[in-house]
Amino acid sequence: MSLQLINHLLASYGYLVVFLFVGLESVGLPLPGETALIAAGVYAGTTHHLAVGVVALVAAVAAVVGDNVGYLLGRYGGTRLVTRFGRRVGLTPVRLKVGRYLFARHGGKVVFLGRFVTVLRTFAAFFAGLNGMRRSRFVLANTVGGVLWAVACAYGAYALGGAATQVGTLLLVGGLALTASLVVTLAVVLKHSMRRLEAAAEAAFPGQFAIAPVRS
Repeated sequence: MSLQLINHLLASYGYLVVFLFVGLESVGLPLPGETALIAAGVYAGTTHHLAVGVVALVAAVAAVVGDNVGYLLGRYGGTRLVTRFGRRVGLTPVRLKVGRYLFARHGGKVVFLGRFVTVLRTFAAFFAGLNGMRRSRFVLANTVGGVLWAVACAYGAYALGGAATQVGTLLLVGGLALTASLVVTLAVVLKHSMRRLEAAAEAAFPGQFAIAPVRS
């Protein structure tokens, strides 16, 4: 989905776009929720047709609600969904075992930090439910992470939007180049980290993977 289309939707439907994109991404659908939030922040800063405080509030509510729906889906229907469709979306037994390992040891941190990482943001809540993370710990980590993420993205983008007309295209191009380099670096780091996590997960849960509730 192009940024131009998202901006068009924001101009037409405003806060509803932020709520739907962020909420549905948090449930587990592959939608650009963070992109929509950042676009709304920039739009608020450049046009003032949206209030950045309301953008942040809507995004925070959508993130928390969506994640709770994702958690419930994982807890009560996760095993069936993973068994039937897991391999189609890359959820191999090895990756599932890594997820179980992470939530057994760092459930709260995974949920909190997952809100700030693209792929984890979409699936962390589902995996928290699938792996039996205690509901109270999930709600706390999810709420704190969702609120901080929404405020940081909305107000950061708003500040950029307010300055965009002054700094011009050069800053935007430089920012995109920096973002691309960071993404590549992060991908390399994650690849090596995944190998270590797979080894640690196999040591913790040797043999055939079986989904089992894990309290954290």
